[in-house]
Amino acid sequence: MSLGRRERPNVPVIAITKPNLYKDSLALMRVTEQVLARRGVQRATLVMGTPANKEILAEARLLPALVAQSGPTDLIVVIDAESAAAADEALAEAERLLAASVGPGDLAGAPRTPAVRSLAMAAPRLPDAQLVQISVPGPYAGAEALKALKAGRHVFLFSDNVALSEELVIKQHARARNLLVMGPDCGTAILNGVPLGFANIVRRGPIGLVGASGTGLQEMTSQIHALGGGVSHAIGTGSRDVSAEVGAITLLQGLDLLAGDDATRVIAVVAKPPAPEVADKVLARLAAIAKPAVVLFIGSSVAATGTVHSAGTLYEAAAAAVRLAGGKAAALEDRPAARPPFVASQKYVRALYSGGTFCYEAQHIWRTLGLSCWSNAPIDKTRKLVDSRVSVEHTAVDLGEDEFTVGKPHPMIDPALRIERFRHEAHDRAVAVILLDIVLGYGAHADPAGALVPVIRDARLGVAREGRSLAVVAFVCGTEDDPQRRSVQEQKLRDAGALVFGGSTAAAYAAARLAGYAR
Repeated sequence: MSLGRRERPNVPVIAITKPNLYKDSLALMRVTEQVLARRGVQRATLVMGTPANKEILAEARLLPALVAQSGPTDLIVVIDAESAAAADEALAEAERLLAASVGPGDLAGAPRTPAVRSLAMAAPRLPDAQLVQISVPGPYAGAEALKALKAGRHVFLFSDNVALSEELVIKQHARARNLLVMGPDCGTAILNGVPLGFANIVRRGPIGLVGASGTGLQEMTSQIHALGGGVSHAIGTGSRDVSAEVGAITLLQGLDLLAGDDATRVIAVVAKPPAPEVADKVLARLAAIAKPAVVLFIGSSVAATGTVHSAGTLYEAAAAAVRLAGGKAAALEDRPAARPPFVASQKYVRALYSGGTFCYEAQHIWRTLGLSCWSNAPIDKTRKLVDSRVSVEHTAVDLGEDEFTVGKPHPMIDPALRIERFRHEAHDRAVAVILLDIVLGYGAHADPAGALVPVIRDARLGVAREGRSLAVVAFVCGTEDDPQRRSVQEQKLRDAGALVFGGSTAAAYAAARLAGYAR
């Protein structure tokens, strides 16, 4: 183990390297979250020593020279605290959590089972397994995916930072063997009722989905569940699957699988706008399938033909799928009861999203209402934020983008970044509305609304003392069957004074209307 320590004024930074210790990204996120919860800890970062991760740490001045020599198979732990004592205690806690093991073999007196460190070691233990879930650093993920494919297994590739050229090779290899590669950067899937990644607990039913959008799949499956419908499968592809370079290899395979699945009667597709030639290919494949289908390319129009129906928002797509399956869908409730008494300076909406698809959908909705929006992930490329950390006028920020998450936990797991940004936006006298998404499900924060309640209450009280009113609009993506329970999360938000709507679509409309931008 190598250790580096450097002290800035009032902010001690301590970092260690643990050679040849691999932990997957989800495990590191969980440890980071627990370390950040300690008193006096301002930042905590646990990452593998890849060049990309070290570059980000160096830019943040959190990489002592000794630790900078670490390699991609080494684990880096960096603690940024209010005092040297707090830093040392947090580091000790991080090491304890990293050393902790789970499972029967780790109980006192129980025989220890050797840890599985490769696909070759795992295969004999689970000889009937049909799928391999991969969450390793991007530079190694492609090689592991190819190993799984050669062993005849489908792949759920959670890892990001995989080269586009490598993704294409992996997916071509899979297609030639009639296997499926979901990803890279695939956050969600539900196969035969089994959730993978960030997924929600939804009832089984006749609607099958394919999506190049993780939170898009989560919202649509949750809305289908809320409307009384059910899901046969939800196949994630990774967002780059619909690029011209990849050509929707996985999406098209997913459509073929749903076409041949007797349990699937209705098909739904969700993605950000694909490359034009890819969109044509997807629509042609759907037209050739005898089953009714709903297509949502967010922000892009799709002509309805024959059995293919178009949708403009996530709720519209979910409702259309439920109707096609023989169910009923209620009208969207997206109007706030009353407009708060804003002062003259309050003009703008600031959306702080953990889900990229929600950010994209909000921009599309606001544009239809005549509201121009800036973003770090803009629909209109001329409206890209110069600095993603600084909002301009109306702004929708995707806090799950790599610029915020490389070397840090995703905001679905760790709310610290969003809490800090919320406080900043609430202090801006030009802000009228702040919009938040609360994402539930496996892998997400155990109590995401509860983590935000204190800052929402404090901000609204502080704004009131200044003679202003702040509207906090929120929605919960998830179901009552999720571990966090949707109704519990919604009530916590209401108790804090937030205006809670039934989904991403309704919340985006409501936020714009609260700011006075309805037609």
